[in-house]
Amino acid sequence: MVHIDKSSQRMLVAVDGRPAYVWPVSTGAGGFGTPTGHFRPRWMARSWFSTRYYGSPMPYSIFFHKGYAIHGTNYISRLGGPASHGCVRLHPGNAATLFMLVQRYGMGNTTIAITGGNPRYRMSRARAY
Repeated sequence: MVHIDKSSQRMLVAVDGRPAYVWPVSTGAGGFGTPTGHFRPRWMARSWFSTRYYGSPMPYSIFFHKGYAIHGTNYISRLGGPASHGCVRLHPGNAATLFMLVQRYGMGNTTIAITGGNPRYRMSRARAY
């Protein structure tokens, strides 16, 4: 179970019903919203590059709704605040761990819940990359 709280910009990962990890994330900034709801992974790619945003690297991508994915980012200084075009960004090491867990337990056994609204954020975090 993956729970992303946009209000706190945190991800909780539970394994076998027990909390296992809590990580900072970055969700959609400005006019770029991250969808809320309950999802399952649709497909995964260990190495992916955005076809929409300048070929940006998206390591350990777990696509869950249309073109939205949970993936690693090199912009780790932005974690903990909205900064993306709508995807959920993680530290690359955490993204690799999550990717491995979804592979181990299976996409059909993985749920992704995204709740909350974007928090107020400082101008230094307002630019989306």
